[in-house]
Amino acid sequence: MAEKSSGASVIPPQAVTASPVTRARGARMGVLIGPAQGAPNFITRRFVLAPGARIPAHRHPTIEHEQVMVRGEMVLGMDAEMRTVRAGDAMYLPPGCAHWYENRTASEAEFLCVIPNTPGYETEWLEEPPEGAYPG
Repeated sequence: MAEKSSGASVIPPQAVTASPVTRARGARMGVLIGPAQGAPNFITRRFVLAPGARIPAHRHPTIEHEQVMVRGEMVLGMDAEMRTVRAGDAMYLPPGCAHWYENRTASEAEFLCVIPNTPGYETEWLEEPPEGAYPG
């Protein structure tokens, strides 16, 4: 007896095209799980930061981020706090939390970021793009 597919899937990271992150230097992002995979509520994004990469300070007034470091380490700014995060660390950024990312190591850093699937959300940029940033 054949079973109906539940829509479950496994997506290897190399199957997803990672594009440069707008206003960032040396950062790429690809959607691993989202509406295209049938996920109605959340979007899981994979970020890879090259050595020297920086995503400038910004905040989202209405959405939260749940993140997990997959490999490497980076510096994460959260409001007035600055933390070095490493593979295995989980980070929670509530709505309105100013945040930025910087890879100060000689190796790539990678993290997953889960956000709600919304029709759109506001990004308030709090600093100018770093030198060499992708203009978008």
